[in-house]
Amino acid sequence: MTYPKHGMLALALVLAALLPLHHAHAEQCGQETFDEAKYVVCTLEVGKVDLRLFWKGADGEPYRAFSNLAEAIRAEGRKLTFAVNAGMYRADFSPMGLYVENGRELKPVNTAAGRAGGQVPNFYKKPNGVFFLGEAGAGILPTDAFLKLAPKARFATQSGPMLVIANRLNPIFIIGSTDRTRRSGVGVCENGTVRFAISEDGVNFHDFARLFRDRLHCSDALFLDGGRGVGLYNPEMGRNDWSWHGGYGPIFGLVE
Repeated sequence: MTYPKHGMLALALVLAALLPLHHAHAEQCGQETFDEAKYVVCTLEVGKVDLRLFWKGADGEPYRAFSNLAEAIRAEGRKLTFAVNAGMYRADFSPMGLYVENGRELKPVNTAAGRAGGQVPNFYKKPNGVFFLGEAGAGILPTDAFLKLAPKARFATQSGPMLVIANRLNPIFIIGSTDRTRRSGVGVCENGTVRFAISEDGVNFHDFARLFRDRLHCSDALFLDGGRGVGLYNPEMGRNDWSWHGGYGPIFGLVE
């Protein structure tokens, strides 16, 4: 079948109008395989999307579930298109460290060393760090550097350990470690893009950090959570994960 030239032009204009809507749909999530381990990786251009941190709803209670957050955003006439847990949290679902939401510091920086003796909890493995969003874009800094530089942040969350620091892997990681579990993390990468990665298989810290540096080209990356605390919300992928800890604490959410 042939079309008149003016018909083809109209079709081209319609397609051109639709393409930005597709890309504006925010995050680009896809499957990645690195060193035989499977991951979901989501890439965001923070200057073009509305990435936020969430913790509590209007009733003062933690959202805990992605579906609760999605419903609250829907009630405002907006849509939650992507979410991941935003770092480790306590039994009451409060952040373990610094938490800034809409420019308000709701939890202070945690500089504690953790309990003496025995296995060190991931949050306290050094250096831990802070992911932050401000007018200049996104950044990740070790906690000590964040305190020294004091960047102005609209949103910030503290977690640990740091995975990649200025293009170098955290030196505490052990090649071939048998400590393998599902893990989630966030990196600030080339051109200021932000990439979230969630392992679908058990991986150790060294391999997870290499994913960010060597595959995703992130100069800085921060561990968010592991094991049963790993979760992803992405309706297009059919994902609305639940935390087996009874819910999530702070949550990264992309709003449209």
